[in-house]
Amino acid sequence: MLLGIDTSGAVSTAVMGGDLDAPDAAVRHVRSDARARHHDEVLLALVDGVLQDAGASRAELTGVVVGRGPGPFTGLRVGLVAARSIAAVLGIPLHGVCSLDALAHQALAEADTADRADTAAGAEGADGADGATGNARDLPERTVAVALDARRREVYHARYRRLADGTVRRESGPAVAPPADVAAELTACDLLVGSGARLYPDLLPATSELVDADASHLIEVAALLHAQGEDLTSTDPLYLRDPDAAKPTSRKSALGR
Repeated sequence: MLLGIDTSGAVSTAVMGGDLDAPDAAVRHVRSDARARHHDEVLLALVDGVLQDAGASRAELTGVVVGRGPGPFTGLRVGLVAARSIAAVLGIPLHGVCSLDALAHQALAEADTADRADTAAGAEGADGADGATGNARDLPERTVAVALDARRREVYHARYRRLADGTVRRESGPAVAPPADVAAELTACDLLVGSGARLYPDLLPATSELVDADASHLIEVAALLHAQGEDLTSTDPLYLRDPDAAKPTSRKSALGR
């Protein structure tokens, strides 16, 4: 069993069967909490809840996958510390993945599901046959843009391209910028998702209701990258900028000079 944790936006936890070499997507349980600024209060309860949903215990886990962000400092740190602690206590591998990668993967999966439904409906309407019996087709090439709310009137963003062989490559990002500065390149993609698109609909019109990363897709991305030989050992947070509460550069005199 694999445990996924992402706190880059909402808090999302997931359990998936198998291990990183052969994840079993048929065994998939997800629990999330979309409330802001409550990550430390809800995360461990969600972990316990999703394990209970799967009928599993922590002792059955074979690895932990954690989202590295980008995301707010406090929320992101909560998820990373929890994932590191669970992996260390159990003595199991810990894998870090960019949270934007998971949201891009989810957007592609959602679009592919819609395509299959349209194809099945069309085949059934055309000849009265069950659309599921039609010939399978290759996944179409697609571009995806992800924009997450970064506060300070900025968005965390990245762009992806799925190639003809199904490989998904990140073409730019992760980075942070005002939405107006990246609107042209993000809206040029086939799909645009994320909380930043919901927050700035005039500049970044979303193609989907997807807002935050789903931890089950984080696990699937980790498995794909692992199969490609990517090194996922780093769990350093992708903060991308200095914290809002910056340290003072000089000491203030109490004498009011």
